[in-house]
Amino acid sequence: MRVLHTSDWHLGRHLHGRKRYEEFERFLDWLTIFIKEQKVDSLLISGDIFDSNNPSQRALELYYRFLSGLVGSNCESIIIIGGNHDSPLLLNAPRELLHFFNIHVIGSISENPEDEIIVLKNKDEMVELIVCAIPFLRDRDIRTSEMMEKIEDKERKLIHGIKVHYQSICDLAEGKRKALSYPVPLIAMGHLFTVGGQVQEDDGVRDLYVGALAQVNHRIFPEYLDYVALGHLHIAQKVNHSEIIRYSGSPLPMGFGEAKQKKSMCLLEINSGKIDIEPVEIPIFQKLESIKGDRERIEKRLRALVLETDRILVEVIYTGKEAFNDLRQVVGDLVSGSEVEVVRVKNMLVFDRISQRVVENETLEELSKEEVFKRCMCSNHISAEEQEKLLITFQEALSLLEDNEMTGEMR
Repeated sequence: MRVLHTSDWHLGRHLHGRKRYEEFERFLDWLTIFIKEQKVDSLLISGDIFDSNNPSQRALELYYRFLSGLVGSNCESIIIIGGNHDSPLLLNAPRELLHFFNIHVIGSISENPEDEIIVLKNKDEMVELIVCAIPFLRDRDIRTSEMMEKIEDKERKLIHGIKVHYQSICDLAEGKRKALSYPVPLIAMGHLFTVGGQVQEDDGVRDLYVGALAQVNHRIFPEYLDYVALGHLHIAQKVNHSEIIRYSGSPLPMGFGEAKQKKSMCLLEINSGKIDIEPVEIPIFQKLESIKGDRERIEKRLRALVLETDRILVEVIYTGKEAFNDLRQVVGDLVSGSEVEVVRVKNMLVFDRISQRVVENETLEELSKEEVFKRCMCSNHISAEEQEKLLITFQEALSLLEDNEMTGEMR
């Protein structure tokens, strides 16, 4: 049996305002061909299918076209869990219909723990694989809030709630496995942040719960598991050097900070209950490059890029000490008529000199909510100690607001 682990597609994500549907489409077309050619039996998607809880019609079209393209193929089952970017209601809406095609969707936890356990059988009704499909666990799913509760208590309860939920689902699945008279692999899927996980600047990873809270230890995953297919972090990586606990990473670079990363998926070969894991490198569907430096460095690199025939998206960050007031004009003239598309220009000299930290020609779309809030605190001369406390409160309010929007309970 062959199982493919992928995650964090973020369909619909923009790159500083530029739409990327063509990249997503090329990836999904390539993935469909790969699954068919490599005779993948089951596909695991560990959350963040969409970049927004309210994805565009185009993003939804790409998602459903991909799923329909695998119906009737050698890929007999698909298991999808919700991530922190996904809307549980949107993912779960067609769940019963998709189940008819052996596409199992778990957008959020339910009252019945059995819903998070998928038992895959072959044509002879023999169990081939058991999967604990645990979606992103939201604060209110696993913790009861109390008046005047301290941040430390919230963190402790969150981590405890996550651990208890994973343990209970996995133990239930392990009981099903022990009831069988033959060896069957047990895999857990999850969408969360493990302690020590690698992230990259400009990779689009949101803090999962409140600020940087609830980063869980790898020990929450029971030792009897044969593989843990994680989502959320965009860098493909092993957790605590474990061969069997892995993030597949995002298939496309989410920002210029990921431009030099090699993207991959995890292909699992299962024989007689044993699993061999092979990373599969994903092709580059759109070149990205970040050019940082003084005027000479920027102009030299842009002149070299315009000679290339492949289309490339570029961000330019000026870090020189001399004034470069016509930066945008110079950059635009250098790439005019070429395959180089500059999607972001940032003048750090201007950025550093203006007390309000407003970058020349910068728009709110280029800033995260946290960055806007931080700048507001700086402009009001709030102390560093107070800033840290206020930021935690702000992130908590933001987290609750986003949860309400995703579950359709916004009033």
